[in-house]
Amino acid sequence: MDYGKTLNLLQTDFPMRGNLPQAEPNMQKWWDEIDLYGKVRESRQGRPKFILHDGPPYANGDIHIGHALNKVLKDFIVRYKSMRGFDAPYVPGWDTHGLPIEQAIANSGKVDRKKMSVLEFRDYCKQYALDWVEKQKGQFRRLGILGDWDDPYITLHPQYEAQQIRVFGEMVKKGYIYKGLKPVYWSPSSESALAEAEIEYREKTSASIYVAFPVQNGKGKLPDGSSILIWTTTPWTLPANLGISVHPDFEYALVEADGKSVLVAEGLLDAVSKEIGWRNVSKKASFKGAELEYITCSHPFYDRDSVVILGEHVTLDAGTGCVHTAPGHGEDDFAVGQKYNLGVLCPVDDQGCMTSEAPGFEGIFYDKANKLITEKLEQSGHLLKLSFIQHQYAHDWRTKKPVIYRATEQWFASVDKFRQSMLDEIKTIDWTPEWGEIRLHNMIADRGDWCISRQRVWGVPIPIVYCRSCSHPLVNDATIEKVAGMFETEGFDAWFAKEAHELLPEGTVCPQCGHGEFRKETDIMDVWFDSGSSHAAVLETRQELQWPADLYLEGSDQYRGWYNSSLITGVAVRGRSPYKGILSHGFTLDGEGRKMSKSLGNTVDPNQVCGRLGADILRMWVASVDYQSDVRISDNILTQITEVYRKIRNTLRFLLGNLTGYDPLADRVSSDRMNELDRFALIRLNRMTEKVLKAYERYEFHLVYQAVHHFCAVEMSAFYLDIVKDRLYASAPNDVGRKACQTVLYEALTVITKLMAPILPHTADEVWKYTPAAGAISVQLTEMPEADTSLFDEALERKWGRFTVVRDEVLKALEAARKDKVIGNSLGASLRLYPEAETAKLLGEFDDLDHLFIVSAVAVAEPGEAIPETAMRLKGLSVSVEVAEGEKCERCWIVTPEVGQDENRPTLCARCASVI
Repeated sequence: MDYGKTLNLLQTDFPMRGNLPQAEPNMQKWWDEIDLYGKVRESRQGRPKFILHDGPPYANGDIHIGHALNKVLKDFIVRYKSMRGFDAPYVPGWDTHGLPIEQAIANSGKVDRKKMSVLEFRDYCKQYALDWVEKQKGQFRRLGILGDWDDPYITLHPQYEAQQIRVFGEMVKKGYIYKGLKPVYWSPSSESALAEAEIEYREKTSASIYVAFPVQNGKGKLPDGSSILIWTTTPWTLPANLGISVHPDFEYALVEADGKSVLVAEGLLDAVSKEIGWRNVSKKASFKGAELEYITCSHPFYDRDSVVILGEHVTLDAGTGCVHTAPGHGEDDFAVGQKYNLGVLCPVDDQGCMTSEAPGFEGIFYDKANKLITEKLEQSGHLLKLSFIQHQYAHDWRTKKPVIYRATEQWFASVDKFRQSMLDEIKTIDWTPEWGEIRLHNMIADRGDWCISRQRVWGVPIPIVYCRSCSHPLVNDATIEKVAGMFETEGFDAWFAKEAHELLPEGTVCPQCGHGEFRKETDIMDVWFDSGSSHAAVLETRQELQWPADLYLEGSDQYRGWYNSSLITGVAVRGRSPYKGILSHGFTLDGEGRKMSKSLGNTVDPNQVCGRLGADILRMWVASVDYQSDVRISDNILTQITEVYRKIRNTLRFLLGNLTGYDPLADRVSSDRMNELDRFALIRLNRMTEKVLKAYERYEFHLVYQAVHHFCAVEMSAFYLDIVKDRLYASAPNDVGRKACQTVLYEALTVITKLMAPILPHTADEVWKYTPAAGAISVQLTEMPEADTSLFDEALERKWGRFTVVRDEVLKALEAARKDKVIGNSLGASLRLYPEAETAKLLGEFDDLDHLFIVSAVAVAEPGEAIPETAMRLKGLSVSVEVAEGEKCERCWIVTPEVGQDENRPTLCARCASVI
């Protein structure tokens, strides 16, 4: 039967086209009017909880496609879990502090930062952040995300800040917080310390220099006039050099090279010789690194010693095996310098300019100092080779400018004190994908102490005061609770508005010296401490939530970000991970697999996609991809997704259109009264249900997408619905065969709608409004279907599965006959089949082949009957297609000699005449 003509006969108001850009906002308005989120929560009261804790996006700018991917994935899970019977509240959140907001305000041209007080500037930052919270909230809601949008968590809320202060206080109480002079990532462009999570690596061109340090006291090992050769890509750190590190176990060679006596590691001698271009090299002596300890060299341009020390951090990966050591500019350098009491020299200021501790280079930006230092080395004869290399170098992820290591006094969280507890917790977490466990384990195992202080003003202050007399830092349970309580009622602007004594319990004095006057800490907390405290500030304070969360779901960059900081604070203050499971997704790329960039013009704006195609199309794209890896999106990809959506929608429309007059309570036909085709369709429906539910449980949404699409397009539209159209249209309204078919259609409609509701919520609720006896006003208030395994019949499945293969072959012959103009549509055809033995046996089990092949007549040749040359040879059989004999019934379009036998119905076949 002609599919298009059949659709025109459907009795349904469900529109053919979704018109999603216009229909979805109306659906969302209706959700708000009925308070769908509240109704879902109410319907699940008392059920087991499932808590997906939202990692807060940054309130700065419109959402991008990565935001959409993240939020939609979360919505899939929350909607699914609630339909699976869980109480699954979703509380969205926002991260609202940090440098980008400060920069946005400063660069806006609307304010003069220098003429504003700290409180005035902070007020601008607060309003800027809250404005973007509202804008992003509307954009997320347009994606169809269901949650508590009226009461989200925001990191600048006083209640949140108070809990963050209490987390800090608990870590102080346990001895995990300390202040120290250590090299940290320092961003001259931000004028602030950075945490590892705020670092990204980019290509950078750096000078590569080989420098000879003249031996001053060789301890009887190295002769006068010899040198130790170092290699560095940071010439600007040479003014801070205090030593040279060698590995105690490596072999070092003293060589005569083109007239110079130089010490290098034997394992790197060939590479160094080639790089510098030495022509004549001869080895004079060999030493273990341990034998060189405390040999002293002269600094190449300052009047001070550079002592040889031993360090396990030295490698033979590159360089000379003799490592220039500046304790003020490197973690390893600092650690080995502490061991040898070298001291700490850091002649670089907050802006990245050399200080008076680097005579001759004062006031010069460190990067520009590279050239001047190199020229000085060349003039003094200590520079053996200068070249340039391209390499990955640490950059500030906000300003995109290079960072440096710089020793400053900062506040740290001593990760080492509870590192093993974190590593033990990592083993208890459910990881998707599994490699996430190794990734976070390695990051925690290898990370240094966490620098939590920042030299900014827009953030949560570090709640510590210092004695004005002896500078002792004061922080204890009483001071923390005083500050937290003040933040809870007044917000953390109180820290900046009040004097130090007003922030302390009355009568507070310094425990060290007894004085009672204090000054406030001016640094703020790292924003990762803000978001990393969300488990305490949100999960533990909101009645509908619980600690720990069942799941954290973010991009794979959060292994060094939110996953990391949350684990640190969770284990530090509660002794456990704040999450039971981690699920991470990849990044979004364009259709060619390139990183998205405004400069390339290859970005995809989710707001525009919603306006042009609809949120359900974007959501279906999210469901279609294997999001655990990087995913691609483009206009072409979205066009393909739109076509799949259209097929699913048309299937649902067909199902609805053929349920007119069907009452699922009164008209349902039990499976034992159905024919085999109907039972096979129900089996396939339940197989699909079983597969989809398993995929949802494993968060494999692309398998949900594939299974539902295949069922609608292949098993329903191309097979079952294609065959039963005649029964639905031509049979008597109350015919038991028609009612059995409608029962299958109703089951398919409700099951598909429920299974797709988490992915296509707008379309699902649109369908639900037309579904007979739907019950609940929204499909989201129903529960997921269960697979009815009692229907499974493997023998029946095998039989009909084999038949579908034969049917596909027959359809090939019909299509060829249609192309050759032998027939018009398939009902104008008569078939004669010439099956091979196995196929003949199978066909013998069916007595309605004309209906199954949707033709007017079918004849099966006897074994051994000659196959005409015009027959089409196919797999398992040959098929001859001829024009059917007789007249076309104007009602069912079957061509048969029976048309006109009823004189009262001369244009109808016998069946249609009897029905009429």
